Amino acid sequence: MRNNIVHIGAGELTYEIRAIVDIADKLKKLGIKTNMENIGDPIAKGEKIPAWMKKIVADLAMKDCSYGYCATKGVLETREFLAEMTNRRGKAHITAEDIIFFNGLGDAIQKVYGFLRREARVIGPSPTYSTHSSAEAAHAGQRPVSYRLDPDNNWYPDMDDLRLSIKYNPAIVAILIINPDNPTGAVYPERILKEIVAIAKEFDLFIIADEIYHNIVYNGQSTKPISDLIGDVPAIAMKGISKEVPWPGSRCGWVEVYNADKDPMFDLYVKSILNSKMVEVCSTTLPQKAIPQLLSHPEYPNYLRERVTRYERFSNIAYERLKSVPGIKVNRTNGAFYMSVVFKEGVLNDRQTLPIISEEVRELVAGLLCQPGISHDKRFVYSLLASTGICTVPISSFCTAEQGFRVTLLERDEAEFTRVFDTLAENITAYLNS
Repeated sequence: MRNNIVHIGAGELTYEIRAIVDIADKLKKLGIKTNMENIGDPIAKGEKIPAWMKKIVADLAMKDCSYGYCATKGVLETREFLAEMTNRRGKAHITAEDIIFFNGLGDAIQKVYGFLRREARVIGPSPTYSTHSSAEAAHAGQRPVSYRLDPDNNWYPDMDDLRLSIKYNPAIVAILIINPDNPTGAVYPERILKEIVAIAKEFDLFIIADEIYHNIVYNGQSTKPISDLIGDVPAIAMKGISKEVPWPGSRCGWVEVYNADKDPMFDLYVKSILNSKMVEVCSTTLPQKAIPQLLSHPEYPNYLRERVTRYERFSNIAYERLKSVPGIKVNRTNGAFYMSVVFKEGVLNDRQTLPIISEEVRELVAGLLCQPGISHDKRFVYSLLASTGICTVPISSFCTAEQGFRVTLLERDEAEFTRVFDTLAENITAYLNS
């Protein structure tokens, strides 16, 4: 091209969670039976949508109004319903005007970061969900700015690291919290959230709180929505129905804005996000119309409770299978449906292997492993996939220096789930001893 047409941040847009699917597909063609534990899609793992939920969606699909545009911020009745839920549950008071709908939280994330001034940075956790770190880095055209989550302390934030990072980087304007966390499955107690809010207030920052998994908490843990603790600090909470209902294919998420009236600059920033949505006209209408009926249906609490109870049971099966394996650090998952496992420092090298029966598969994996700069944990993930068919995601792809992998708790068959984690335990040991 006569001029460079590539955005300065294009190189930061990576999403290993789906990228590894291409490799798994190639292995399938070579006869490898795979267990896709890479992506948080309950439907792909066999979650059965109940008939009452399907009927709500089917009835709405028969109404002409579901096929038209809605208000730019979203369906008014749905925003009123959600505002009432937030006000009833917590200390914050919002109205329908403080809620904006997007085509999934991926859309919201792109706009929340994309409409910041380029020099303005958002500090996020490390490890962190790739969509956040990629969007923030792409907006700035630089590597993400992060604070450490500590695998030796339940994956809780290293508060000293967070404070010092903010103190000595005046470009930071906001703190990202993911609670419950993806990829670690950590659930942050109220004291940690209060401390983060206090830091934001001290340094005149706003908070972005990704709460997509807020109602998937178990193992006796508890947390609070940021709306309960935010006080007068400006904040954006991100919510949706893709994980909780679950309806990931709806691409329906929303943000709740708190305290825009407390800071004129923050208010102008939020208006710029809304204006960008106005250019698109609106988000998809039908799933928005379904939300009040789905979340208020008398069967919904029991349906959600059954799923959460299953995740709790499976989190404990996974923890029991892996906790005593030498060479790794494992924390019990207490929220969402992921587990992050990290290798202890110094146990990985570039000579370790797992047995691969097929010559064709060996050749494919050899080509992958000889890529320049490939991380040690990606070597393990590729070897594991080729040897056992278990598809995980290298933890280094979640914007962290840690080496390990993320795996889901979404398999519905308990016997198969147990087999997968027994296989993981055996192959971690075999790999480290190879």
